[in-house]
Amino acid sequence: MKSIKQLLIAGLLMLVATVSAQELKFGHIDVQNLILELPEKVAADKALQKEAGSLQNNLKVMSEDLDKKYTEYMAQRDTLPELIKATKEKEIQDYDQRIKNFNNLAQQNLQQKEQQLLQPIIEKVEKAIEAVGAEAGLIYIFDVSSKVVVYHSAKSLDCAPLVKVKLGIQ
Repeated sequence: MKSIKQLLIAGLLMLVATVSAQELKFGHIDVQNLILELPEKVAADKALQKEAGSLQNNLKVMSEDLDKKYTEYMAQRDTLPELIKATKEKEIQDYDQRIKNFNNLAQQNLQQKEQQLLQPIIEKVEKAIEAVGAEAGLIYIFDVSSKVVVYHSAKSLDCAPLVKVKLGIQ
């Protein structure tokens, strides 16, 4: 029993010594800045801006139409019978509600489009970071753009240049 304890203690000491002898390597990268440099991100932003411009133009046309309807109604309001006045007011309110619904749907559509365009870019960057981490023998690569890492030493490898090479950007 005593020899088993001594054997376990000796094995544990050897394990601790082996782990302590290994050099732990860490890396860091600013993922947000890296993504901003990708040509795919620039193309995605242009596509998103084009979509937003189209939706904005539709919203502008609808708003102008509502303003026209309201102005016409206000000019005729005093001369209209109550039934027609109530009908026009309801029509203006309904149109205003449709504009609000369109605006909400447009915003949701833009968010989905942005996510759809960015997802492949993010996956590409993640794969490149994983490849660099494996090739450099790093234990962790921290994303310094998230502001979670409060300190990194000069011994931490800046992985941005290596990941840029993997992604084919300079």
